[in-house]
Amino acid sequence: MRPFHHLLANNLVANITDFTLWFAVTFWVFLETQSVFATGMVAGIYLVFTAAFGFWFGSIVDHNSKRLSMLGSSLASEAFYLIGFILVLTEPEGAFRDPYGIYLWAFILTVMLGVIAGNIRSIALPTLVTILIPEPERDKANGLVGMVSGIGFLTTSVISGLFVAYGGMLGVLVLALSATALAYLHLLFVKIDEGRAPVEGDQPAEPKRVDIAGTIRVIAGVPGLFALIFFATFNNFLGGIFMALLDAYGLSLVSVEVWGLLFGLLSTAFIASGIIISKTGLGKNPLKTLLMVSAITWAVCCVFTLQSSIWLLAAGCFVWMLLGPFAEAAEHTTLQKVVPLERQGRVFGFAQSVEQAASPLTAFLIGPLTQFVVIPFMTDGAGAATIGSWFGTGPARGIALVFTIAGFVGLLVTILAFNSRYYRQLSAAYRNNKDDDEDGGTAVANPT
Repeated sequence: MRPFHHLLANNLVANITDFTLWFAVTFWVFLETQSVFATGMVAGIYLVFTAAFGFWFGSIVDHNSKRLSMLGSSLASEAFYLIGFILVLTEPEGAFRDPYGIYLWAFILTVMLGVIAGNIRSIALPTLVTILIPEPERDKANGLVGMVSGIGFLTTSVISGLFVAYGGMLGVLVLALSATALAYLHLLFVKIDEGRAPVEGDQPAEPKRVDIAGTIRVIAGVPGLFALIFFATFNNFLGGIFMALLDAYGLSLVSVEVWGLLFGLLSTAFIASGIIISKTGLGKNPLKTLLMVSAITWAVCCVFTLQSSIWLLAAGCFVWMLLGPFAEAAEHTTLQKVVPLERQGRVFGFAQSVEQAASPLTAFLIGPLTQFVVIPFMTDGAGAATIGSWFGTGPARGIALVFTIAGFVGLLVTILAFNSRYYRQLSAAYRNNKDDDEDGGTAVANPT
């Protein structure tokens, strides 16, 4: 467990760094440009990059040492952050206040590439859980991973708002360059016995390429696994609304300093859920846990913006943050159980790419749609006239209406998933593999 704990601490530093940049850029762009369109585009860029690079990152993790992959991730992030630092120092007067300016978007793209390079770590870490942690304890280990993410989210939420308010992007980039270098140096001294995944039967050694077709065959070999990935994809399709609009909605209610501090306090929910999972696990059927928390979170989404209240928003966000790690840990535990170790990097990368592929569409569409359609609809349009007397009117209530509609759609889809044959098939596959493990058999799907 000692190397695993070092990896958790190292990933904590890297996550705080990368997500501080992401949060800070989102806050900063909105404050500089006052444009919901611009913040929606920032979220869309992040998600497009995540979807585009997931396949490649998964292949890097499978074909190289996991530790080496993580070191390379830190070096790439450091290089992009350095370029962003130079762009801030050489900014032409007023270039960052133009929401359509080339210089602003060149800076955003550069910094976001540095953030995205950190996704290699998010693919490598669950494969290291498979390597380092015995199967009966993996759900609890995944809970620790979620707890570390929660601590990082808490820290990120607090410091990103404060740094933007008092130090601007220059201060944020100085922090990022220093912390990324620290994570790299620490990881140099962490030794891991990764071993090698055995090649089954007479199969030839795998070529070092992305091999999407082979990965699809592995996923198709587990009944219901595609359905799990597509369910997560749909949830992310709706989740893109949060990435595009939540900060704008929160900043319409409170100042950036208060919003950052509030998010820090709410992020204790991530830590609490991680502690709970690490102590209790996810139950006999992680898939049931995933769907149950999905139903609760979408039900909360139906109501947490019904009135213009920072307390109602805070309560809804707390529930989301408390239950979100359960869903992520459940998906990881299932994949670690039914997918061969030598393919897990690519399957996690495939899942990351496919699951995030829908969110960019939402993020790119929802910003302009909210700005130019829903906000006028709830300001002086038919929506304001119809439900404005109790729902409220104005730009913030237009954003709130989008969240409410998304909640009802997400809840309906979760109920359908609970009653689908794919849920029953994958639950059976998980149980069968568990039984195989207890009998001393293989716990992975045949990669052929």
